[in-house]
Amino acid sequence: MSPFVLTRILAEDAMEAALRADVRHGLTAHPKTLPPKWFYDAHGSDLFEQITELPEYYPTRAEREILLEKSGEIAAALPARTLIELGSGSSDKTRHLLAALTSLETYVPVDVSDSALAQAGKSLVADFPGLDVHGLIADFTAELSLPDTPGPRLLAFLGGTIGNLLPAERAGFLASVRAMLSPGDALLLGTDLVKDEQVLVRAYDDAAGVTAAFNKNVLTVVNRELDADFDPDAFEHVALWDTEREWIEMRLRARSDQSVKIPALDLAVDFAAGEELRTEVSAKFRKDGVRAELASAGLELSHWWTDAQGRFALSLSTVR
Repeated sequence: MSPFVLTRILAEDAMEAALRADVRHGLTAHPKTLPPKWFYDAHGSDLFEQITELPEYYPTRAEREILLEKSGEIAAALPARTLIELGSGSSDKTRHLLAALTSLETYVPVDVSDSALAQAGKSLVADFPGLDVHGLIADFTAELSLPDTPGPRLLAFLGGTIGNLLPAERAGFLASVRAMLSPGDALLLGTDLVKDEQVLVRAYDDAAGVTAAFNKNVLTVVNRELDADFDPDAFEHVALWDTEREWIEMRLRARSDQSVKIPALDLAVDFAAGEELRTEVSAKFRKDGVRAELASAGLELSHWWTDAQGRFALSLSTVR
């Protein structure tokens, strides 16, 4: 294998087809919804990077703290020869793991963005001589075929992104992860933890309004890609804590009665004043709940690390 290989699994038109399906399904449902993955065009990704630097938004800093301090322990727990990362993006914080995994031969970043993978891959092979980087342009929520790489393999799913999946979706996702792993392999999972409601809400409704702009960006994406006529200013950003389900919901609340036309779908969508469109669920976890969900998928929790304030956790689980 050459030091850097980029393979496309995702069809060129797959994201366009998925957007059309998600918008049609979500905006004709009751209540209306859109999946959070459509936040992340180039502008949305830039806004999210800004969010990670905000004083209110702790998850990125908390996870980075764990990786800085515990990557050696993670490497000792599983001296992996292959690291697979789902939703790798820039692979920036993953560098701490790459440096600690002294037995590592291959890194397989998986992302829908070919440009992010190409940029990260070229940088990594320069900074980690001898490391084979095999990027996969793929949607990790769909069926995924991994390249043949040496074991043991560590599959990383960081950032607390698993919290964006509803419980049934999480169960299906973890089952698919288990199917990708062999005896001796492990899953490194990032989960944001349950904490004070005010801390959680502030993290998703910052004083500077960056998260509000990020939330409304999904409307801009639909406008651009499907020729819709959403007016982002006609919607208000809302972040709420659901005590029973223990998750944050981000919503867009219509400021007035309005009708939105989406010509590419031959669809008109009516919003009543005060009606809300759910754009993200971000579940927060407890250790026992994580253990139970992993066990249901055939994985056994073996290690649990948190930041100093106990805000975020990385867990290592092995095939049962």
